[in-house]
Amino acid sequence: MVGNIGLPLVRRVRRRTPVAGAALPDFGLPRPGRRQHVVANRILTGLAALLVLFALLAPDDLSSFSFAALVRVPVEGLVIGAFLLVLPPRPRRVAAVVVGLGLGLFTLMKALDTGFYATLEKPFDPIYDWSFFHAGVEFLAGQIGDAATIAALAGAGVLAVAVVVSMVLAVLRLSRVAAGRRTGATRVVAVLSVVWIGSSVFGVEIAPGQPLAAQSAAALAYGDLRQVGADLRDQRPFAEVAADDAFRTTPGAQLLNGLRGKNVVLTFVESYGRVALDDPVIGAKIGPTLDAGTAELRAAGIGAKSAFLSSSTFGGGSWLAHSTVQSGMWIDNQQRYNDLLAGDRLTLGGAFQRAGWRTVWNVPAHTKDWPEGQKFYHPDAYYDARSIGYHGPGFAYATMPDQFSLSMLQRKELANTAQRPVMAEIDLVSSHAPWSPRPWLVDWNQVGDGSVFTPQPAAGEAPESVWKDPEKIREAYRDATDYSLKTVISFVKQYGDDNLVLVFLGDHQPPVVTPQGAVHDVPITIVAKDPKVLDRIAGWGWEDGLHPGAKAPIWKMDSFRDRFLNAFAH
Repeated sequence: MVGNIGLPLVRRVRRRTPVAGAALPDFGLPRPGRRQHVVANRILTGLAALLVLFALLAPDDLSSFSFAALVRVPVEGLVIGAFLLVLPPRPRRVAAVVVGLGLGLFTLMKALDTGFYATLEKPFDPIYDWSFFHAGVEFLAGQIGDAATIAALAGAGVLAVAVVVSMVLAVLRLSRVAAGRRTGATRVVAVLSVVWIGSSVFGVEIAPGQPLAAQSAAALAYGDLRQVGADLRDQRPFAEVAADDAFRTTPGAQLLNGLRGKNVVLTFVESYGRVALDDPVIGAKIGPTLDAGTAELRAAGIGAKSAFLSSSTFGGGSWLAHSTVQSGMWIDNQQRYNDLLAGDRLTLGGAFQRAGWRTVWNVPAHTKDWPEGQKFYHPDAYYDARSIGYHGPGFAYATMPDQFSLSMLQRKELANTAQRPVMAEIDLVSSHAPWSPRPWLVDWNQVGDGSVFTPQPAAGEAPESVWKDPEKIREAYRDATDYSLKTVISFVKQYGDDNLVLVFLGDHQPPVVTPQGAVHDVPITIVAKDPKVLDRIAGWGWEDGLHPGAKAPIWKMDSFRDRFLNAFAH
């Protein structure tokens, strides 16, 4: 009996004995590789959570980035979590994809805001600011070439897609993990909701200005939606303001009589902002240049008065500032600029033309046709980088030195006494970023076709070297602006006579160099040898000389046209 009973037991045990190559039975113990798999899953889940939290909590302004900003409780995350927890599996997956797409696009918008704050002191406008990308691409192509620019744009596109895809995958993963542990996830959401409400009621802050109860993502999204609505509503009021023009029908005989016979040159000095005077490092060089220029011009019998204008743009968008000065309207976005060019608003150039002046536009930064601008401003002569006759080297962004631009204006237009007096707008670009390499002044009689400048770029430092060091950037801006101002001063000394009136001003504060939160002021100066010209603006309260001080008047940029036309009307 014993043997009969024991035999089946032995057989049963043998059937349970694993054979070679068979899988080990799972008794709840970790199999080889299982622990690593669990750890990897937890790491991926943690990374997904961090990515979503970063999207919800990261500021859109570099100056606001801090550890405290990233460890708050976002109400948007609690709402999204609660919403996904109550959905059945299939709708939950669809909702997770939609939420991930939204967060991905929201993150890209934050990145754009960050870049715009750093350079233009404003958030990205989803309606009007796309024009800056075209200008940025052209600037980049001028620095690194077309092939490298295309590669950079392709890389940026791939990165943008990767951000959106990663965000979708992150939300899908988190929703799946939460659904698998619904009770625990629900408790976490409930506890954090109580923490958020309590912190909000009692104003709990992790750090000054960083409340524990965060709702920054919702505020940013709401701000963007409000901006879109405001942009769309702005078009009709702008058209009405443009049509309401006190000088719209003023006859030419009643315009600018105080400047009859004068050549008037409206000169924009790129990125010549108030920081050039107020910054201790930059101002230490620019201030003495302006003071010395004042003394030199005064010795030649030439006077000047200076003040500030508050620009309609910051860090870029020069065309917005130029059109604001010309039109007497506040042009602070691309849509307003487009609407202006599509209309018939009287500009400063148009007023001079109606009064009998020959109008000239000298825009060396233009390397392509500009039909909409020429149709609106309709100058009698238009010079760009292709038609001005320059045969010298380029200087990073600048197609030619400022000295050549002014020299050719003098030779082609101002020196021609047989024609009508000239009103010219000239844009000086040597002080445009990246500010290196930069030219230096040569004898005006040697400027010729610009080939005299050929050795100069090689003597300067390459932009990619300068832009690795913030201090070098500031110094490069300082020196480039100093060159532009010395060129203007030298031009007036060389060619200034009783019939020359020069108005020179900045268009906006420089990018990168100007600290965030700075004012939008730019210096403006009127220079004339005929004392009667400056006597007409004596009531403006502007300060004598080329260097406006801290107490100099500050006007909005759009007010200049009307004040100028009224001052010289009779």
